[in-house]
Order: sequence, then structure tokens, then C-alpha cells
Amino acid sequence: MAEIKADIALDHRLTIAEVTDISAQKPDPKIRVASLDIYRGLTVALMILVDDAGGEWPKIGHAPWNGCNLADFVMPFFLFIVGMAIPLAFKRITSRHHAVRRVIVRTLKLLFWGIMLQGGFSHAPDKLTYGVDMKKIRWCGILQRIAFAYLVVALMEIFTKKKQTRELPPGWLSIYKLYSSQWLMGACILVIYLAVIYGTYVPHWQFTVNDRDSADYGKVFTVECAVRGKLDPPCNAVGFIDREILGINHMYQHPAWKRSEACTENSPYEGPFRTSAPSWCKAPFEPEGILSSISAVLSTIIGVHFGHVLVYMRGHAARLKHWIVMGFALLILGLVLHFTHAIPLNKQLYTFSYVCVTSGAAALVFSSIYALVDIWGWKCIFQPLAWIGMNAMLVYVMAAEGIFAGFINGWYYNDPHNTLRSSSGAWLQAFSIA
Repeated sequence: MAEIKADIALDHRLTIAEVTDISAQKPDPKIRVASLDIYRGLTVALMILVDDAGGEWPKIGHAPWNGCNLADFVMPFFLFIVGMAIPLAFKRITSRHHAVRRVIVRTLKLLFWGIMLQGGFSHAPDKLTYGVDMKKIRWCGILQRIAFAYLVVALMEIFTKKKQTRELPPGWLSIYKLYSSQWLMGACILVIYLAVIYGTYVPHWQFTVNDRDSADYGKVFTVECAVRGKLDPPCNAVGFIDREILGINHMYQHPAWKRSEACTENSPYEGPFRTSAPSWCKAPFEPEGILSSISAVLSTIIGVHFGHVLVYMRGHAARLKHWIVMGFALLILGLVLHFTHAIPLNKQLYTFSYVCVTSGAAALVFSSIYALVDIWGWKCIFQPLAWIGMNAMLVYVMAAEGIFAGFINGWYYNDPHNTLRSSSGAWLQAFSIA
């Protein structure tokens, strides 16, 4: 496990000088960027929180469709962090061949663990059984998306890296010009994504209910579409491409849209379907699918830019100014696109407004942590998060396998159903008796 813990964390070291004059920072390659470890640890902790508590407090869980709840920030925060770490991990490339091989090996590790943990092989924590029907294995997932974004952006960094620049030329745009080819690549990705999502014709489609606990098990339903450019749950291009390429049996069987008002009266909680619920409520959907993962690369490209600022800009003040201005610009742009109904915030489609809002939020959160930890020296109070961040893969695997939830659920009073997780009443009773 120690071997794989660096796959999400990556290896990063950078210059954070311990000088009182913030304008006179000088490189010291031996000092690790503590704020990035802490930010990664915070994101992993946030993931565990929303996974375990999202069912009880749906307002922090994933939005059923349009909108952005707390859980919807986790994935783009991970991608942003991966992007920030890439310029630090490849600050000095002695051999492109070695660097590419290193990227491919890390990508394969992430893909392996992603399929193992989210492909259906492990049934924890609900059942202590293992094994998956290859006809129904889920090919996509969180780690698979991170692997794809890391592969694309890391290779882009390796092959577009300029000769080491000691001093940036004067001017606000100099940091953008330094890696203009990467921004061009990001623009191409955005154009392709928008062209496909708004230009693809989505025909009628059918699916069979495979949930054995459902009263509709084995029934075949038809979803009527025959439209182009729709961003609603049943007839969007993201779902159409996944059904055509991945196959509907290999997609996520419990999408968040099942908690939408169209599907259940208990929305945003889970509950029985309405009698008038449309047929697509019972269908699978892949939130980490092909087209949305292509769009997700944009979050990593933005993160790479922030990593370049960390590498090339000297002085905490200059870095923070750049990050905060760009963070607010992205945040405002995304909110304007959403509230003007131009492009809705949607994590499952990974829309451009969602990219902007979550990347802007990631920039502002990281800037705050950077100021607290690397400038003001408040590192000690964040040590638990720093440890999680430095062992991100280990903690992620433990969370995905239900080890944390199993530990909490293992402590009960009088009856195994009266656990810390499922019932606090029994514990209050125990204290009152004592």
C-alpha cells in the first residue's frame, strides 16, 4: 500500500522560503509545499464526510441534476490538486522517456484500483463478499477519471515544457504565454465538448431493469428523445455516448437523478418512485463517463496553471494576487453562465459553468490554506489533514472499502443495530444509565 500512496499525491517539492520579506523569496528545493498536502487531505476528508453522511443530509450530497452541493466539489478539487502537483513533479525532466514511463505506470495503477474499488468487485461495506459479473462491470469511476486527466495533462506538460526559466518576463500575461500551447489544448477540448454535447442527435433508447429488488425487474422501458442539444437527464449526449460505447449494463446503476423531484416525492432524499415517474428514473447513468471526463481535463489544466504560478512566480504576494484574481474570475463567470441559463451547473455532465465555479472555488480554498500554512506558519493545527494528504491513496482505499464506516459501526450498545452510525439514541441511554 505504501507503494501506491503517491499516485494521487504525486511527488512535489518547491520553494517556500522562510524569510520575513515576502518579496525576496528564493528557491529551496528541499522544502515540501505543506499547503498542497493539507489541501489534498481536506479534500479526502470531505469525500469521506459526504459519502458517509450524504444519505442523511442530502443537501451536502450530490445534486440530483442541475446545481452544486458540497459533494459536487470533491471530484474537481481532486483534479485541480493533481494538476497543481504536475509542474512540481516534473519541474526538472532529465529524460522524457523516463518521465513518460513514470506517467504510464502511475496511470495504470490508478486504473487498476479504480476498477477494483468501483467496478463492482468489492461489495463492502454492505456485504463482505467479492466478485463481479464481467457482463456488468463498471468501467468508469473516480480514480479512472483522475487517471485519464493525469495521463493527458502530464504528457502535455512533458512535451510542452520550456527550457527552465529563472525569471518571468514582466507583465500579467507572461505566465500564460509561457505555456500557451496548454491553454490552446484546453480551448480545443472545450470546443470539442461543446460541439458534441450540443450537436449530437440523441435517438429513442431502451433499457432493461436489472435491479432484482425492483418490482420492475426484467421489464424493458423505452425513453423517447429524438432531440439534439438537450441537457436534461434522459436525452443528453453524455449519456448517449456512454450507452453506445460502454454499454448500458456497464454504467452506474444508482445515479443521483433518482432523488430528483421528477422521480420521487421524497426529493432530495431517496424514496419510492412516484406512480407518474418517467421511465428514465429507473435507468442507469454514468456520472464519470467518456464525454464528461474529457471536459474534466479542463479542471486539471487550470490546476497545472496554478502549479506553474507556484514554480515560476517569486513572492507569496504575487502568487496570492494571481490565484485570487483568477479564482474570483472563474467563480463569477461560472455563476453568470448558470444564473443566466446559458449553461447550467451540472456535475454529471461536467458542464463548462461547473468547471469554472469549482475551479474558482478550488483556487480560493487553496489560496486560503497557502496563506495560513506557508505564509503565517499555522502548519501544526493542520497536521491530521497533512498526514491524510501525504497518504491519500491509502486513506481513499480504506474509505472506499468501508473500513472507516465498519470501524464506527462496530461499536454498539446492547444491540448491533444501535451503533454510532445508525442510532445515537442507544448511546445517550447508556450515558444516562451510567
